Amino acid sequence: MKKNKQKNLEVKKHKYDKGQIFVKVMAGILALLMVSATAGTLVFALIG
Repeated sequence: MKKNKQKNLEVKKHKYDKGQIFVKVMAGILALLMVSATAGTLVFALIG
């Protein structure tokens, strides 16, 4: 029984992969670029 409980605890631990972290960082950067581009377009449309 103890071995089964230990295996279940080991499975639940999160091991972050470098690829997953990279993808999340790039998604955040791209989201910021999209928001800033939209805001910039609105500003230029209102000024011009």
